[in-house]
Amino acid sequence: MNTATTSALSVRDPWSVVPSIGNLDAYITAVNRLPMLSAQEEVSLAQRLQKNGDLEAAGRLVMSHLRLVVSVSRQYLGYGLPQGDLIQEGNVGLMKAVKRFDPDQGVRLVSYALHWIRAEIHEYILKNWRMVKVATTKAQRKLFFNLRSMKQGFKGEAADADTHRNTLTPAEVAAVARELNVKPDEVVEMETRLSGGDVALEPQNDDGEESYAPIAYLADESAEPTQRLEARHRDWLSGDGIGQALDVLDARSRRIVEERWLKVNDDASGGMTLHDLAAVYGVSAERIRQIEVAAMKKMRKALEAV
Repeated sequence: MNTATTSALSVRDPWSVVPSIGNLDAYITAVNRLPMLSAQEEVSLAQRLQKNGDLEAAGRLVMSHLRLVVSVSRQYLGYGLPQGDLIQEGNVGLMKAVKRFDPDQGVRLVSYALHWIRAEIHEYILKNWRMVKVATTKAQRKLFFNLRSMKQGFKGEAADADTHRNTLTPAEVAAVARELNVKPDEVVEMETRLSGGDVALEPQNDDGEESYAPIAYLADESAEPTQRLEARHRDWLSGDGIGQALDVLDARSRRIVEERWLKVNDDASGGMTLHDLAAVYGVSAERIRQIEVAAMKKMRKALEAV
């Protein structure tokens, strides 16, 4: 695979271990060895890029997410396109994501970049899916231009031929393969492609079930490794993560957060209001709100450090 799009970034060791040439397996092995970034490192690098245009920071952000592009590319192998090309297009999307990434939004780059990586791969598939493997060699081009006329010839030669038959018999497939110097499997594949109609990958209208076009299910996101990791992280945050964050608060701040956000009464009315808590602690409702805001910031900082 041509990895010029990634090797063009000037980075220091260990970020420059991706080979500039070589086979696809070597490339995938190399990118899987690249170290991942912590949340703090990611924010720091993104800020350097955003404020100073630091290309070294951009390179580290890109290189640490190359394995994500490889993972996403595997979901689109069923379209007959080389994985190396899918990865290269995905890398373009990754670099676009890095350029536009805003670290102050509180979102990890892995989540933000998925949209851009998929968008570039989708565009590549839409441009190339119909033409791929239809006529990629001289022999296949000859097969492409001669198959229909040869099929008509077979029908004309057989006096008792079924006029409604559209497919070649095994003997006819073998005859075409010998005549055009291709494999019988290639004859069958080309016949299938030429006899099939085009299917729109994108919806043509917004009415009814027919608008649910194949573009909507190009990839099964539920089985995607990054989605599963994100789901696992969300489950941890809603359980043990919240408990750890609460442990960094003083007793008053913890009770305010728990009463305001984590308790549900039997009558489904929710926890205590600001005025309820103000009466308990003998302060104003505004003071309770300030304590709550400060506690939330402290909890968020504790979770980011995990």
